Amino acid sequence: MLNFIWLGLIALAVLIGGFQGNIGAVGQAAIDYGNTAVTTVAFGLIAIMTLWLGLMRLADKAGLVHRLGLALKPIMIWLFPEVPPDHPAMGAIILNVAANILGLNNAATPLGLRAMAELESLNRRPGVATNAMCMLLAINTSSITLIPVTVIGLLTLYHGKNPTAIIGTSLAATAIAHAAAIGACKLLEKSPWYRLPPIDASVQPSAAKTVSTESGKEIAQAAAQTDATLPWVPGARWILAGFAGLFIALWLSTAFPELLHRPVPPDQALNSYPHRLIDGLSILAIPCLILFFPLYAALRRIPVYEEFVEGGKEGFQVILRILPYIVGMLVAVGMFKAAGGLDLIKMVLSPITNLLHFPPDLVPLAVIRPFSGTASLALLTDLIKSNGPDSLIALTAGTLYGCSETTFYVIAVYFGSVGIRKTRHAIPAGLIADIVGPVASVIICRAVFG
Repeated sequence: MLNFIWLGLIALAVLIGGFQGNIGAVGQAAIDYGNTAVTTVAFGLIAIMTLWLGLMRLADKAGLVHRLGLALKPIMIWLFPEVPPDHPAMGAIILNVAANILGLNNAATPLGLRAMAELESLNRRPGVATNAMCMLLAINTSSITLIPVTVIGLLTLYHGKNPTAIIGTSLAATAIAHAAAIGACKLLEKSPWYRLPPIDASVQPSAAKTVSTESGKEIAQAAAQTDATLPWVPGARWILAGFAGLFIALWLSTAFPELLHRPVPPDQALNSYPHRLIDGLSILAIPCLILFFPLYAALRRIPVYEEFVEGGKEGFQVILRILPYIVGMLVAVGMFKAAGGLDLIKMVLSPITNLLHFPPDLVPLAVIRPFSGTASLALLTDLIKSNGPDSLIALTAGTLYGCSETTFYVIAVYFGSVGIRKTRHAIPAGLIADIVGPVASVIICRAVFG
């Protein structure tokens, strides 16, 4: 799919540019956007990637993923009633969701593939996706975003006044898209169009499928092992409770300075209470998380600075890996835009976007996002660069990017790993989230940013 998107953008750029007589601008755009991809985007993201990967290593080493997994287990049992609570599939699902929430993408994908393999061990209909498989895909294609690191990095690169402003809006929009995906999955699995076919009596669980339920208890065992190997320092739980209380106090005082008899800024006084709460959360999220992860790790007796540095080393390596993708896609998008292709798309879809009050500038991003992460990143970069990092379009685009996922890529990788051919309602549920997410982003950003 990515091959067709890339080649299609370049071919259409040349054809449209040739017909409209601005083929020279198309060639110049290829050079300009290539330079921007390397000198501004890629190298500009190194700092924030290094910071975040260092913090995530601390969270991983301190066993925070397993702790979050224990908290998520009751919810996962409700979402996956067909999976035995102590089956290895349940453990892999919980860790996959926990890693996604914390932004540990390098860990989330292997855990997701492992969860899919374990779910296949319960599948009595070879080649047909089970309800649990479809639910796993729906969760992964609409995973809740705690911190949209890439978007914050781009807004910072282009000198945004408040790059963290989208944290609250992204969290709200992602939660809505996530709920839509789960609700759609629950409804569609009961519909006559996606009902499971009868079980083939000749298919019996293989020896590989008969697994011990003891391995499904690995999350609790891993948490217990962390407690044994990394014991808490004395009074650690009181310190964490104090941190939680401090965060709540700072949140309320930031959102409502009048509580401390401080003057309320004129622009803040005009906002509604929910708006002020979201703004306060956005302001506090980054500094508090930068404090929380090292504090939590230090309370588990982990050498925080050494581990942070080890994790941060991956930031440069990650940028080097994605640099060719950024260059290729940003050049293709730049050529397509210079040829007038984006203007043409907006003009064709304007009757629909006007009816829905959806900003036409965001249409290409909303359409490309389910297919390609790198292409949508290139579109997001162009929107921020063209409209300014503090514009409503840029902030909405950042929220939209953070609350959606490359649905078709995720489905292809996960189902392809276990040979699933009939995907049933996985794609419709994912696409519903891809529609609800952008709409929610527009509504929330208009309410918050005006």
